[in-house]
Amino acid sequence: MPLTVDDVDRFELARPRLEAIAYRLLGSADEAQDVVQETFLRWQAADVDRVEVPEAWLTKVLTNLCLNQLASARARRETYVGQWLPEPLLAGDLMLGPADTAEQRESVSYAVLTLMERLSPNERAVYVLREAFDYPHREIAQILDITEAASQQILHRAKKHVADGKARREIDEAAAHRIVEEFLAAATSGRTGELVRLLTKDSIAIGDGGGKVPARAKAFEGAAAVATFVRGLFKPAEAKRAIVGGSSELYAWTANGEPAVVGVVEGRVVAVMCLEVTTEGIIACRTQANPDKLERATEQWAAADHGEPLLMV
Repeated sequence: MPLTVDDVDRFELARPRLEAIAYRLLGSADEAQDVVQETFLRWQAADVDRVEVPEAWLTKVLTNLCLNQLASARARRETYVGQWLPEPLLAGDLMLGPADTAEQRESVSYAVLTLMERLSPNERAVYVLREAFDYPHREIAQILDITEAASQQILHRAKKHVADGKARREIDEAAAHRIVEEFLAAATSGRTGELVRLLTKDSIAIGDGGGKVPARAKAFEGAAAVATFVRGLFKPAEAKRAIVGGSSELYAWTANGEPAVVGVVEGRVVAVMCLEVTTEGIIACRTQANPDKLERATEQWAAADHGEPLLMV
């Protein structure tokens, strides 16, 4: 039977939550939207009158589609050029989902999305459903066709894998802006020592160019190496302008709830550097420069009131 208007409306009400779940599971906005659309097609083909709890049905279908996608994604990433990083979402993007609790904010941070690559598909699903969306283990067990006890055990393992031993600071937008301003000032001061002071001793810098933009295949490690790299990154050069198509305007922003430097060329986002901040300082600089993973950021940027850039390189 064709869907009624009420059936379509029921799905559309669930769409934002489904997209937020899929993004956390897949680390890609495009893939999340594709999986949500496939879920709609399954909804369209189902005998919806016999579905007792539509939200649970849709979540189960979506989650299993994501699990299948994760299995194939692992194979694709083995041939990925250079480092793989998730697609960043800028502040205000509805796909970021709920942010009422510390667990919800943590689960969509760029740092945790990157760490979740260590998890098996089932571990990732349990972690996201429980930590970000507060699903009880009973419902998670039904979604994944496992026992409630297994769900609890999987969550315990997942949280252990994700934990990196360093507590992130809760950062509001004003604090994030100040951190980025200080970071950029140090990076462009010509004095590496100023930048080293902001970094932890074991800090790292990672970039994802996807083979389309130059990015080092191996991470920079240690405050001195990261500081040297960052100084060079923000130093004006014609070669860099040629790669991105012009001079880059640099803005202080937030992405996935973390302080971020956003590079923009003629309205197009060309790079997003997320800064992971701990109580000891900046522990990681993760830069997404693959243009395929910045299309949504560019759309969001066009709709944002971003003011004047802090710097142009």
